[in-house]
Amino acid sequence: MRTTNMTRIASAAAVVALAAAGCGSKSTPAASGSSSSTGSAPSSASSSASSATSSSSGGTSNANFSACMVTDTGGIDDRSFNASAWAGMQAAEKDGKAKVQYLQSTSENDYVPNITALEGKNCNLIVTVGGLMADATNAQAEAKTSQNFAIVDHSSANDKTNKPEPNVHGLQFNTAQGAFLAGYLAAGTSKSGVVATWGGLNIPPVTIYMDGFWEGVQYYNKVKGKSVKVLGWDETSPSGGSFSKSFTDTNVGKSLTDGFINQGADIVFAVAGGAGRGATAAAKGGKAKVIWVDTDGCVSDADDCGVFLASVTKGIDTAVKKVVEDAAAGNFKGGSQDVLDLSNGGTDLVYGKTLGSSIPSDLQAEITALKGQITSGAVKINSPSQPK
Repeated sequence: MRTTNMTRIASAAAVVALAAAGCGSKSTPAASGSSSSTGSAPSSASSSASSATSSSSGGTSNANFSACMVTDTGGIDDRSFNASAWAGMQAAEKDGKAKVQYLQSTSENDYVPNITALEGKNCNLIVTVGGLMADATNAQAEAKTSQNFAIVDHSSANDKTNKPEPNVHGLQFNTAQGAFLAGYLAAGTSKSGVVATWGGLNIPPVTIYMDGFWEGVQYYNKVKGKSVKVLGWDETSPSGGSFSKSFTDTNVGKSLTDGFINQGADIVFAVAGGAGRGATAAAKGGKAKVIWVDTDGCVSDADDCGVFLASVTKGIDTAVKKVVEDAAAGNFKGGSQDVLDLSNGGTDLVYGKTLGSSIPSDLQAEITALKGQITSGAVKINSPSQPK
C-alpha cells in the first residue's frame, strides 16, 4: 500500500461550499457563473442534451489552470460524495488555484462522452468521481496520454492490466475505520439490540463501509458480552447483503429501511448516496436513528439533522482540493495514489448536532480510545474492501 500522509485542510471555504452543494434544492443547482469561454454551460457529448449539465462556483479566480470534474450518476446535489468532490473543486477555485467546471452523468453511458467533452475543453486535470468510473477513466487515459486524471475511490491501476496508468492519480479512503466506530456506537446506543445497514450497490466503495460497521458491532459484542444483531449485512456472507441497486432511488431506500424498522432495528446505516434519504424519511417520527455517510449529514442535509445520530465522514473534499492544487503547482503525481484513513483525515465519526447530545459520555470516551487503537494497529479491521 502506498500511503501519502495528507493532513486536513481546515478550510472554511470547503465547508461553505459543501453546504451550498448539499443543502440546496433537490434538483441540480443552476450554474452560478460562467463555466466555459462562451459563458454558457458546456453541453454533454452524450445523445441527450439533458443528460449532463455544467457549472462553476462563480469565484473570482484568474488562474490559468483548468480543473474539470465528471460526476457519478448520483448527481452534483447528492448530499454525499459527488457534492463533496465538487466542494473540493470549488475550494481550489476560491483559493485562486484553478478555474473549475463539471459535467453531470445520469447513467454510466455518460462517463466516456462526458470525459471526452471535457478533454475537448482543454482541461488540465479531469477528476472522475467514483470507482464505477474506473474503466472509462483508464480507457481515456490510455487513449490520451497527455491528459491528466484523478479518480475518487480507485487507485491509479488499470483493473484489466493491474498496472498503474502514468497519467492517473488515485484517491482512496479506508472508511472501514470510521464505519467501525459507527458500528460500535450503534451497538452501544441501540435500545432494541437490533441495528441495520444497507448499500447502494455491492461494490467495494460501499461494502467497505458496511464491513466496518458490521465489524464494529461484533467488536462491541465481544468486549461487552452483548449480542446486538446486524440486519442487512454479514461480512462473512456478502452475497446475502441488502442493496437498493441505486444511488438515487429514495423510494427503494425507504422501503428497505421500513423493512428493517419492522424487524426491530432502531439504528440504520445507509450507504447509498442520495438514495439514503429514503432512510431519513423512514426514520422520522422517532421510528429510528440514522447514521449518514461521506459527509456530515447535519451540514449536507440539514433538513434531516434531527434523525442523524452520527455521520461517517470521508475526506473527499480535502483530497480533491489538494490534488487540484498540487496539479496546478506542477506537482501532479500520476501513477500513484493517496490512501487516506483515520490518521490523516480520510475518515472520521462525527456526532449529530441534535442527537449527539444523547450519546453517553462514557461511550464517547470509549470511541475516542478505540479510534486511537485502530490508528495504532492495536485493533485491526479485516474488510477485504480496504485499499491495498
